[in-house]
Amino acid sequence: MDYGCKSEKNGELLKAEGTMKKERTFLMIKPEGVERGLIGEIIGRFERKGFKIIALKLLKISREVAEKQYEEHRGKDFFEGLVSYMSSAPTVSMVIEGENAIAVAREMAGVTNPKLAKPGTIRGDYGIDVQRNVIHASDSEESAKREISIHFGNLDSF
Repeated sequence: MDYGCKSEKNGELLKAEGTMKKERTFLMIKPEGVERGLIGEIIGRFERKGFKIIALKLLKISREVAEKQYEEHRGKDFFEGLVSYMSSAPTVSMVIEGENAIAVAREMAGVTNPKLAKPGTIRGDYGIDVQRNVIHASDSEESAKREISIHFGNLDSF
C-alpha cells in the first residue's frame, strides 16, 4: 500500500513503506480560521489522522513573533501585509507528532492557493485566498524546528 505524500516545497514523493519516521511539525490556524470557528474542525482532522498534539495555545501573536515566523519572506512585496494580518487577531499554534508528520500535515493542508487546493484539504474546503488560507504548516524539518522554537521554546521534555 502506498501512503506517499508529496512535499509542496521540493516535489519529492515520500513513501510510507520503509521511510516512516516519527517526527514533530508546527501548525498555525490563522486569524480567519479562528474567527470563523474552525479550530475544532481543523484540530479534529489531525487527531482523526492519528497525530498526537504535543503543544497548543491560542493567542494574538506579536508583530515581532510574526516577523520571525515569516522571516524568509522579508523583502517580498507581501511581507508587510502578511505580518500585519498574522498579528491582527488570535491564532492557534500547535505542535503535532506522528509518522511523517511534516509531509502528511502539508498534504492535509493543501497547496497555498485555496483556489488550486484539492477538495478535502483544509485549504480546499475552507480557504478564501492566498493570504487567508486558514492554516500554516511547516514545509521541512528545519522549518518545523525553527517555528516550534519561536512559538514554544524547547519542547524536549514533552
